[in-house]
Amino acid sequence: MSPTVVLVGAPGAGKTTIGVLLAEHLGVAFRDVDHDIEASAGKPISEIFVDDGEPAFRALEVAAVAAALASHDGVLALGGGAVLADATRAALRGHRVVHLNVGLSDAAERVGLNTARPLLALNPRATLRTLLAERAPIYAEVATIAVETDGREPADIVADIVARLEEVPA
Repeated sequence: MSPTVVLVGAPGAGKTTIGVLLAEHLGVAFRDVDHDIEASAGKPISEIFVDDGEPAFRALEVAAVAAALASHDGVLALGGGAVLADATRAALRGHRVVHLNVGLSDAAERVGLNTARPLLALNPRATLRTLLAERAPIYAEVATIAVETDGREPADIVADIVARLEEVPA
């Protein structure tokens, strides 16, 4: 079993929004690894960061991604930092991975002042700027398809992904 497509991207890229719509369009299930982590830990990601620290969260994330890649055959959304782990990048090889690329302005607007995102709690715009710059090459490395999301409606992004999926064998 293997996901139909895996979505990656920075916070605010629209992985969940696009993932749900894409799954509906393709007639498959949607799964968000962040929700898997919260379910297994029994608490929100923000609490995992506070109670256990980022390294503990990242270890849970690596395990959750591996499990989802092995057991889910629909659309899978990874957390924004999941691609930081060598094991996750290796596990993504051979999968159709769509990078939802987002610029600073759109990401900041979509995320707002959402303090449920632990890495963005203090200064969301400055942190997003740093995350976007640091992670862009990693997203590019793992992606088989890159789709721009800035200034676009979700339905248009989904249509773009569907058209591009036909060009990339499963």
